[in-house]
Amino acid sequence: MVATLYLASGSPRRRELLTQIGVPFITLAVTIDETPLADETPPTYVERLARDKAAAGLAGLADDHQAVVLGADTTVALDGRILGKPGSRAEALAMLRALGGRRHEVLTAVALASAGHCEARLVRSRVTFRPLAAAETEVYWATGEPLDKAGGYAIQGLAAVFVSHLEGSYSAVVGLPLCETAQLLAEFGIPCWQRQ
Repeated sequence: MVATLYLASGSPRRRELLTQIGVPFITLAVTIDETPLADETPPTYVERLARDKAAAGLAGLADDHQAVVLGADTTVALDGRILGKPGSRAEALAMLRALGGRRHEVLTAVALASAGHCEARLVRSRVTFRPLAAAETEVYWATGEPLDKAGGYAIQGLAAVFVSHLEGSYSAVVGLPLCETAQLLAEFGIPCWQRQ
């Protein structure tokens, strides 16, 4: 019998990506503190959050011993600095100005947790933005898209026009690295391409 997969995320993008590879799941709402620790590097930060989300989801399912919980997190890093979700218009515009005309790193970690077991994978992708005019960053902000996105943009959305080059995993930049997620799921006995 295939274990029940729970997705510890409210992200519609992660739901769409899991559905894309034919994996049924139940969504869980989890809340964790996403504040970076002192001197925490972007890779360490993003993997810690993915593991914490999976663990928080599993803790809420204490009576389901067959449960497997998937947690994931994505962050943008520029010059070793974490660019999380902007808290204001000014912060979003500053992020977009900093990213314009430059290459940055997008780090996505995915973690799977079951009773007594947790495994994680970290995927690094490099995204290059063309130069951005101040007026277009203002218009982009006005769309509302940057507000809940790491780095203040969504590659699968309107910000696709900013991207001149991508090295790595497109799905990881969106929010879930499908190749690595499928490998982890297989390790936990959960196949892709299931009939729904």
